[in-house]
Amino acid sequence: MDSTVIATSLPAMAADLGTSPVALKLAFTTYLLSLTVFLPISAWVSDRYGAKLVFRIAIAVFTLSSLACGWAQNLPHLVLARAVQGLGGAMMVPVGRIIVLRAIPKAELVGALAWLTVPALVGPLVGPPVGGFITTYFSWHWIFWMNLPIGIIGLITATLFMPETPERDVKPLDVLGFVLSGLGLSFTVFGFTVAGRDLLSPLQTLGFVVAGVVLFGLYVQHAKRIAHPILDLSLLRVETLRVSVTAGFFYRVAAGAVPFLLPLLLQLGFNATPFQSGLITCSTALGALTMKFLAARMLRQFGYRQLLLVNGVISCILMAAMGLFRETTPVSIIMLVLLTGGLSRSLQFTALNSIAYADIANDDIARANGLYTVAQQFSLAMGVAVAAIVLEISQWLHGTAGLTQADFSAAFILVAVGGLLSIGTFMKLPFNAGAAMSGHRAG
Repeated sequence: MDSTVIATSLPAMAADLGTSPVALKLAFTTYLLSLTVFLPISAWVSDRYGAKLVFRIAIAVFTLSSLACGWAQNLPHLVLARAVQGLGGAMMVPVGRIIVLRAIPKAELVGALAWLTVPALVGPLVGPPVGGFITTYFSWHWIFWMNLPIGIIGLITATLFMPETPERDVKPLDVLGFVLSGLGLSFTVFGFTVAGRDLLSPLQTLGFVVAGVVLFGLYVQHAKRIAHPILDLSLLRVETLRVSVTAGFFYRVAAGAVPFLLPLLLQLGFNATPFQSGLITCSTALGALTMKFLAARMLRQFGYRQLLLVNGVISCILMAAMGLFRETTPVSIIMLVLLTGGLSRSLQFTALNSIAYADIANDDIARANGLYTVAQQFSLAMGVAVAAIVLEISQWLHGTAGLTQADFSAAFILVAVGGLLSIGTFMKLPFNAGAAMSGHRAG
């Protein structure tokens, strides 16, 4: 809910903080980037100090940083608070997934992962209208401050009901790998995020991107030389995981741009209030939630390869269709496209998230989860950065002072075309890929 309410509130926050809505992509990407950097050590920390203790500390960090976000007086303050909030999120997110991945037979994993994501889909469903209502009729600060009672309740219930989790024997932490991979991913996304905003010179921006790529290249060499790297890239030899990571990158960049672009289009392009924008965009989450109950059946019917190919094309077409919205487009048509797009993207995400573990041995589940989750968050952060760059280039080409509907059309269509780059990799999957998990029998 926290991530979707900020998307709905970006224009109001920008006006209050004295910056542009596109510049606030920093607050968007900083949270995702903080998740990306700290997720790899979350499993090690929870094993070393006990999952219950780490989970409760993470709730406290997330809640206190939410208060700091609401108190932000300028963009740097907000960005710093969002980074700490991402640290809290990174220490909570993987715990439940790892437990499920270790405990559930692979034949039942698709359904289990679908149920695991249902609570996470309720937040995006109620987030846009709640955030829009608060921003329209109260103040954007309360979209963060409302986390305080939620955090307190979470901390109390975790203390009372979560079972004690003893410390486990852990391998030595790959500190050098953590530094190299974290800085590499951070510098790369940061360079793309600040591009075109006059925050840094073009040479400095390019320097961040180049430094990020070089540092992550050094990490790749480092990972080959040690026994227990923080991100085990050797797991990419497993075809289903490799396809899910590489092809999933292009698709997630496209899909990650949508939550950033859509509220801005409705509010800046169509002059909708934040509340009206939230009511419209929540239809996307409603479609995503509905698909979670159908995904396992569709995978069993069509199999991973056919579903990823066909649904991938349909999903990208629906993303491009958002670029055809006009102020005169009936709200019912907009919501129908968003609902259908939510269904399609949810199905694609479920397939990508589950096939990643189809051929991973149980002993490697935790390491595969760390690698896959980092790749997932990195691509979503890049989606916001790429979408903002396209908006800024389009605005510059049109020579307008503010963003127009034409700028959003270009952004939606270009990110959708980028998402289609995943299709070629999906075609390399064998027809029986992930059959043990999906239950599909290829003809």
